[in-house]
Amino acid sequence: MEGDPMRYPMRYREAVIEKTLVIVALSAIAVLGLIILFIFKEGSPIMARIGVIRFIAGAKWAPSRGVFGILPMIWGSIWVTLGALIIGVPLGLACAIFLAEMAPARASAILKPAVELLAGIPSVVYGFIGLVVLVPFIRRWFGGPGFSVLAAAIVLGIMILPTIISISFDAFKAVPVAYRDGMLALGATRWQAIRMVILPAARPGIVAAVILGMGRAVGETMAVIMVAGNATKIPSSILAPVRTLTSNIALEMGYAAGEHREALFATGIVLFVVIALLNLTARLFATGGRVAR
Repeated sequence: MEGDPMRYPMRYREAVIEKTLVIVALSAIAVLGLIILFIFKEGSPIMARIGVIRFIAGAKWAPSRGVFGILPMIWGSIWVTLGALIIGVPLGLACAIFLAEMAPARASAILKPAVELLAGIPSVVYGFIGLVVLVPFIRRWFGGPGFSVLAAAIVLGIMILPTIISISFDAFKAVPVAYRDGMLALGATRWQAIRMVILPAARPGIVAAVILGMGRAVGETMAVIMVAGNATKIPSSILAPVRTLTSNIALEMGYAAGEHREALFATGIVLFVVIALLNLTARLFATGGRVAR
């Protein structure tokens, strides 16, 4: 009824809930904005003084002498991230294909949550296992100090598996069943249907999974600190020690002051821009090249 007095309390409660949700959403955006403002405020002065190109392309990091070049850390992040993708992407896609297309429904219902549990393991646990098991293994069978690009890449390759598997699995499940049935009706095998129809149809989701996994690898800190060796020089091989952008910030922020502290915040600016570009790229691929509204 139009004049039913019971409807007014209901409308009032709905209005309160709506306003509360809007405030929560805006507060999250405000917190993100404050973080961005703080990082740029602290890090941009030194980039303005020494120059962005000199800061990014400088091959020497010596804070005690006032020399700030993060090129070794940039190359370290690139090497470690590429190694993690080489290891994690094939394994993740193979696992997602199996769970989505080949595994029995009961097995898939058990294995997928088990895989997702990997994301809940603290990174320090991965780093500790890499330190105790992986580093001595590399030192014994491949040479070098053991703390290396290879060790960090293997650890990160395992850590990005839940991201790649979960998003790729959802992308495969989003492909219409008619695509599979049509190929099978034409006489194709299950693998032919996967290779010729399902993989191309799920490509945007797969690319988004890979890019988000890349962002996860770029942003990881603790596990990399424990197994990478943290040498501030451009690595000459996969067995050489390396330091990433995140490791550089975490290792030195505790005692940094003055220009040194500003340089670490400037490193955070570079890292923030890289992660933001990766997330934007993943979003564009996931929405078919259109910015989601």
